[in-house]
Amino acid sequence: MNNQDSCEIFCFDEHKVNRVKGRLSTHNFQDMAQIFKVLADQTRLKVAYALCDEEELCVCDVANIIGSTMATASHHLRLLGNMNIARYRKEGKLVFYSLKDEQLKQMIRLAIENQRGVVVIE
Repeated sequence: MNNQDSCEIFCFDEHKVNRVKGRLSTHNFQDMAQIFKVLADQTRLKVAYALCDEEELCVCDVANIIGSTMATASHHLRLLGNMNIARYRKEGKLVFYSLKDEQLKQMIRLAIENQRGVVVIE
């Protein structure tokens, strides 16, 4: 068994561990994990990225962008809305969606740029 990527003895820096544990207790990781779980679906990530590129898109636009039916696009958008990631407004017979949080937009953009190997900070 090759253990080159693991410590050979067990010891830890008590001050660092306690400091990080203290910070961990102030965050709701379950809610954060749910957001990442929702965005882990490649179609929903495409939808979220499209909503980063354009301030607002109607369900028809999203369906066309992701190459799906309106029902499928609506399902993904509704899920983003239920997770408090996106918001919608109705205008006549059209429903428009947008992302709620600028930091989430930045996170998605950074993930895309990181995948390309280039990081752009706006």
